[in-house]
Amino acid sequence: MKSIKLIIIASFSLLIFGCGPYSFTGVQDLKADTFQVNYFQNTANLIEPGLDRDFTLALQDLIVNQTNLILTNTNGDLVYEGEIVEYRISPTTAQANSTAAQNRLTIGVNVRLFDKYNPDEEFEQRFSFFFDFSGNAQLIGAQKDAAHEEIFERLTQDIFNATLAKW
Repeated sequence: MKSIKLIIIASFSLLIFGCGPYSFTGVQDLKADTFQVNYFQNTANLIEPGLDRDFTLALQDLIVNQTNLILTNTNGDLVYEGEIVEYRISPTTAQANSTAAQNRLTIGVNVRLFDKYNPDEEFEQRFSFFFDFSGNAQLIGAQKDAAHEEIFERLTQDIFNATLAKW
């Protein structure tokens, strides 16, 4: 009876402590405690007012929600910066009367990451994503907000995966 209890305790201990710490977001152990996201300037040919602010806030929110890092305005251990380099609406499919059956909004951002404790992990990369909408619809109001939200969700997750989750 004593040996069964000992085996159960040993098995449970190995199960709990043997695998080491795990993060459901995939974030590796970081030496960093803080991060900052510098303002992403909009340098695209087509300027959408407020897009730069909204993207910067979306990236900050995602990192705050998926890590234990503390957001700071200056002197962050990890520094994200970059610019919005593409905001483009283009037809994707045509109809017989030479009009677009479907349009695509594409947003592209160039991102640089600086890591105070691990300079080898620093990088610069371009990310982009799109949202398709009907050729009869105008990209205004709620549809524009939904498009931006969907694109930001994908862009920020891709940036997070490339910089912190290493996926």
